[in-house]
Amino acid sequence: MFDYIIIGAGAAGSVLADRLSASGRHRILVLEAGGSDYRFWVRMPLGYGRTFNDSQVNWKYHTVAQSGLSGRSIYWPRGKVMGGSSSINAMVHMRGLRSDYDHWRDQGNDQWGADSVWPVFDRIEQRIDPRGAISGDGPVAVNDLRRYLHPMGTVLTQAAAELDLPLSDDFNGENPEGLGSYRFNIRQGRRWSASDAFLKPALRRKNVKLELYAHATAIRFDGRRAVGVNYLHRGVAKSADSAQVILCGGAVNSPQLLQLSGVGAGGHLQSLSIPVVADLPAVGGNLRDHLCVTYTFVSKRWTVNDQLNSLASLLLHGTRYMLTRSGPMALSVNQFGGYLRANSKAPHADTQLYFNPISYGAGAGANKDASLHIDPFSGFILCHQPSRPTSKGRVDIVSPDPLAPPRIDPNYLSTGEDIDQVIAAGRMIQSLAKTHAFRSITQRVLAPSVIGMTDDDLLADFRNRAGTVYHPVGSCRMGNSPTHSVVDQSLAVHGVDGLRVVDASVFPSIPSANTHAPTLMVAERAAEIILSAQDY
Repeated sequence: MFDYIIIGAGAAGSVLADRLSASGRHRILVLEAGGSDYRFWVRMPLGYGRTFNDSQVNWKYHTVAQSGLSGRSIYWPRGKVMGGSSSINAMVHMRGLRSDYDHWRDQGNDQWGADSVWPVFDRIEQRIDPRGAISGDGPVAVNDLRRYLHPMGTVLTQAAAELDLPLSDDFNGENPEGLGSYRFNIRQGRRWSASDAFLKPALRRKNVKLELYAHATAIRFDGRRAVGVNYLHRGVAKSADSAQVILCGGAVNSPQLLQLSGVGAGGHLQSLSIPVVADLPAVGGNLRDHLCVTYTFVSKRWTVNDQLNSLASLLLHGTRYMLTRSGPMALSVNQFGGYLRANSKAPHADTQLYFNPISYGAGAGANKDASLHIDPFSGFILCHQPSRPTSKGRVDIVSPDPLAPPRIDPNYLSTGEDIDQVIAAGRMIQSLAKTHAFRSITQRVLAPSVIGMTDDDLLADFRNRAGTVYHPVGSCRMGNSPTHSVVDQSLAVHGVDGLRVVDASVFPSIPSANTHAPTLMVAERAAEIILSAQDY
């Protein structure tokens, strides 16, 4: 018998394991379908090019064919390992804009506005400046590595001056809008995942038990109260009892397990012969994700490609990394970018930009169901990501078999607003590419070239090549209405007792940037709520 069973040792589950166990008063079981994160390609920052398509640490999901993306199925890598997607992501730490959380508040979630959540970010972060000085005593390393980034970053600054675009010294600071360099969850040359920051400290306590390769198959109910979890541990059926169950599976796995357990749209569950515990039609709905498209340029200057695209250079920099934890392998490829207003009349930044001194896939797009192979020439990329998409999709089980992947339909580009935003953001990339700063480093633009595209061309190219930026959220939406949401503001599931969902699936809408930091924030705040509620 446990006080809490946490399903999923990803970003949110790691935070909860640490915070709920800190007092020593609660017995906690953490179930993780994947294995250990003590893997070289997980620990090395640039190693996520290898984990991108590694089934040992990755669920490797695919969407159904997307009519808005020329009928293509889109590959969705999701972490299946200690730390979850924080162990295979690009390590960019972005809080999002304050307006993102005020939008949550304005949807009826008054406890989740910017004024409420900003102190939570402050509490969990340990900010490391370019000189190595530390501010804040949180467990999450947020490292400003600009002194080690590629010198090509000055080109973005020069282009911004030509176009009269703002600069930002810190996307998580007081003035986030503008162009600059990203901050990273990297510490001493290694990835600093949620597992490092939260789960491993928790596992040093005697009141925390972690079971790896433990695939949850159902939440067990006594009437309408969650009382435990059934799971397969290395293929052997097991079960555990608890006073509370906390589901931290993410935007795909959380709605999937709820539906398998009888919580979801009643008609759909009955069609699969699953007994209905709670008829909640919103389970699996409100799915949102970020899309981006990548434009590739052959560079006149050396780029990270030149450091890594031959066996000799790989051996050189691999040895450098092993000995000193420095060099290109100690960094993310997502080095520069920021928030911009592609639509000048927008009330806040509406686009996230990436400028990376590396290229891969020879212009085939940002998202491929393959390893991210570095191009055999000096190259760089420009990408745009519309920040606040309005298109909504669904995640639904297609079988009562808990090992069958669910149907994922993001319904990409299904609104006029999203289409307009794609065109506006494409125009912004065109403007940057045409500046003297970028032309001075461009030898040629690989096809399809953004330079001469019309609005119709920009949209058609986006439909043909855009891919996910790996930020799915919203499928167990937070809100007051059991008809239109899945959890209340305390993240308790409507209509049942003893069950919460804590992960990116509860986001009412998608933040403007990377979703890892917001997920950590939600879990930290959820731990506060759970410990103060004493509702069992």
